[in-house]
Amino acid sequence: MSGFPTVRMRRLRRTAGLRRLVSESRLDPAQLLWPLFFKTSGDATPIPSMPGVSQHPLRDAGDLARRAADLGLGGVLLFGIPDHKDEAGSEAWAQQGVVQEATRAMKRAAPDTVVVTDVCLCEYTSHGHCGVLKGDRVDNDPTLEILTRTAVSQAEAGADLVAPSDMMDGRVAAIRAGLDQAGFSEIPIMSYAAKYASAFYGPFREAAGSAPQFGDRRSYQMDPPNSDEALREIALDLQEGADIVMVKPGLPCLDIIRRAKEQFGGPIAAYQVSGEYSMIKMAAQLGALDGDRALWEATIALRRAGADIIITYAAPELAEKLGKREEGRGKSTAV
Repeated sequence: MSGFPTVRMRRLRRTAGLRRLVSESRLDPAQLLWPLFFKTSGDATPIPSMPGVSQHPLRDAGDLARRAADLGLGGVLLFGIPDHKDEAGSEAWAQQGVVQEATRAMKRAAPDTVVVTDVCLCEYTSHGHCGVLKGDRVDNDPTLEILTRTAVSQAEAGADLVAPSDMMDGRVAAIRAGLDQAGFSEIPIMSYAAKYASAFYGPFREAAGSAPQFGDRRSYQMDPPNSDEALREIALDLQEGADIVMVKPGLPCLDIIRRAKEQFGGPIAAYQVSGEYSMIKMAAQLGALDGDRALWEATIALRRAGADIIITYAAPELAEKLGKREEGRGKSTAV
């Protein structure tokens, strides 16, 4: 192969049009899921640790669904903040639960918007763990029944896709069986398959009110040093009937996304979690970096690694910037 001066790699970097022509990884709004936090009433409440993100009252659900549709987003991912919590997290599967009501409102307002519902108990339990307790530990098998009831109730409310995030063993198979038995065999499952016990979840726990009241979640979420284990978790979820598998967090797990894509193919989702979002936003507020460029770089890295779907709190602003870029081809933009 010839080298310099015959080969000049900079030739294809010379203009915006050439760079766009040879771009290997592209981002489209339809690949983005927008996480939203809902509460039953009150006004929208900004989350201090997540600039630009709020807890929304149910009355805003329709407007948010229409905004997602207008931006061309792939969909929304719903989390609930209930008025009442108990040991079993009973509000998670209540017919008039906050996620169920938000789902109905969104589907009425924008029927074509894909509504994804998080299936977990941590926002609903008084102890803040992702399952029912036996003593001071989460009891895996009894939790499966509750997760299944939750998923079925969300499907009954109109969810297009359910997303178990609890990391209990066997929950995908249990939910698949429960959905099928309830007449929802067409509802797909997106499993949080490789979900690490990460320090990057801190702002989410403030937003969702889901911090554990004792201990931590390392007995059921994955240990960050492990990568082979992540591939086993993904393989098991696929065997149990997962239609989409997710890696979480995103940026610290680019190697896992790449390995999963190469081994299993798509569709692979990556969650650009609250800590990833917040560290960019807060650093930008301090003038330490260009927030728009850093956000774009972090997001396109997930695509480059192999993610087909990206869950990000920045979905609306990314979609708006992508739209402006389409309107002004050849002009310099933030993305």
